[in-house]
Amino acid sequence: MKITITPVRHLTGEVVIPGDKSISHRGVMLGSLSRGTTVLTHFLMGEDCLGTIRAFRSMDTDIRIEKNGADHSGTVRIHGNGLRGLKKPDGILDVGNSGTTARLLTGILAGQPFSSVMDGDASLRKRPMTRVTNPLAQMGADIRAEENGTLPLTIRGGRLKGIDYTMPVASAQVKSAILLASLYADSPTTIRQPARSRNHTEIMANYFGGNIREDGTVLTSWPAQELYGRELRIPGDISSAAFFLTAGLLVPKSRIVMKGVGLNPTRTGIVDVYRRMGARITIENMDSSNGEPTGDLIAEHSDLHSAEIGGSIIPRLIDEIPVIALAATQARGTTVIRDAEELKVKESNRIDMVVRTLRAFGAEIEGTGDGMMIHGPTPLTGSVLTCGMDHRIAMTSAIAGLIADGETVITDGEWVDISFPGFFEAIQKLRS
Repeated sequence: MKITITPVRHLTGEVVIPGDKSISHRGVMLGSLSRGTTVLTHFLMGEDCLGTIRAFRSMDTDIRIEKNGADHSGTVRIHGNGLRGLKKPDGILDVGNSGTTARLLTGILAGQPFSSVMDGDASLRKRPMTRVTNPLAQMGADIRAEENGTLPLTIRGGRLKGIDYTMPVASAQVKSAILLASLYADSPTTIRQPARSRNHTEIMANYFGGNIREDGTVLTSWPAQELYGRELRIPGDISSAAFFLTAGLLVPKSRIVMKGVGLNPTRTGIVDVYRRMGARITIENMDSSNGEPTGDLIAEHSDLHSAEIGGSIIPRLIDEIPVIALAATQARGTTVIRDAEELKVKESNRIDMVVRTLRAFGAEIEGTGDGMMIHGPTPLTGSVLTCGMDHRIAMTSAIAGLIADGETVITDGEWVDISFPGFFEAIQKLRS
């Protein structure tokens, strides 16, 4: 789908941010493993999350989409069969482009009394799975991958044991896969993190009846006898709000209100960094739902300056780095992003993709082994771009097009539907 973006003089208005992708995935997974009915409202109707629904339907879970709203959110009702109620799928579990589904589902499948095969699309087949399969193998899982450690995976589920595992890299997906497998283990599992990463799995598993304790960066998870269905409203995804947050800061005379955004402290690194760069960001109507804080984010045009971004804050903003790099092109001075090697194993090698994309607009940016250096402020010029099957690169390009001279053409804009169906419509509404 070819999308043309033209520069804009100002953006004003409200945006309802789609449901959090990470929480939507986990809601389907834990609801499917629970006894009774789980109701998820403001569920993200993005392709990745719908893929998770398809995977659990193929394992005999009754999941019904009861409403698909104009804001691309829905209500999902899951009739779970209990922690040990999944059935062997008839065929291959195809998880499409979703790394979250692949990695977390591997942890669940490791504890099942049946064998299964999981595969994905061409992009997902390039992403490493050994960071998940290695600790699961220590728990007793029998998992066979391709020679380079990628999909497809053959998983022969069975009895698992608790382990004490030190994570080499802070990763919410790896941590979550181990935690989900630990529900089926014969003893407690301890996970030692180098830094805190998003903790939606811990919060939600406990809400559904699990027992996961956090002591600083150390987690201990006890095996579960049963989980129980719950009702859960999913907050807006701060990773999706990040694009409109950035647009509000960069486009002159702008004021954008993002309603009901999740403000979990493990996810708000972008707000902290932008405020450090001089951004005018306000948070109103703070609330809490099932352990997940929410609020309305308000972004106004700001005069930004550079920052150094690295260390423990990186796991709190890893998905937002592409659009943060865009903001840095308009900030005074040189912004340095480091300790972000994790970007290399996302939907694309995001270090390379961000550098290539922003250079196409005329930005002064250099890639490094673990991040990038961005020199600003630099005027941008519209370009013709492909996003490389990466939704966040597509959305970053669109926001860049709002402040670039001339037209910006994104040749494969359909990839935004992975996490933000209705993204381009929301931009158009703010322009009017």
